[in-house]
Amino acid sequence: MPDFHLSSSVLLHYPLSEVFDFFASAENLNLLTPPWLHFSILTRLPIEMQRGTVIQYRLKLHGIPVRWDSEITEWEPPFRFTDTQIRGPYRLWVHYHRFENTPDGTLVADDVTYRVAGGALVNRLFVANDLRRIFDYRKAKLLELYP
Repeated sequence: MPDFHLSSSVLLHYPLSEVFDFFASAENLNLLTPPWLHFSILTRLPIEMQRGTVIQYRLKLHGIPVRWDSEITEWEPPFRFTDTQIRGPYRLWVHYHRFENTPDGTLVADDVTYRVAGGALVNRLFVANDLRRIFDYRKAKLLELYP
C-alpha cells in the first residue's frame, strides 16, 4: 500500500506563543473540525498535552460512526508536535504540526502522511478530496479566529 501526503499552511498575524497555546488545548479541535464530521472528544477534559498523551474521539465519515484514538508522539512547544493514529479509519496517519515565527506572525504548517485500505483508487475517489475539504475548513476557521 502506498503512503499519501497532504500539506496545508496558513500565516496568522499573531505571536507564536499565542497560536501554539491555542493548538495545545485539545478542546479547540472542536472549533477546527467541520460540523459535517459530527466530531466529539471522548477523553475527559481538560487534557494535559505532552508526549504519550492519548486522545480519543468519535466522528462520522460519510455518515459512518468512527472511533479514532491519537497519541501525541512528539511534543516540542512552541515549535512542533505530532499526533499519530493508534486506532481509527486509516492504516497509517501521522500528522505533523509545525509553528514558525516570522516577521509577519506565525506560520502554521500541517503535513500528514497517511495510508488507506484500497490504495490509490480509494484515495483518489474518496479520501483525498475529503481531506482537502477538511483542511480548507480548518484554514478558513483559523483565519476567522485570528483575523
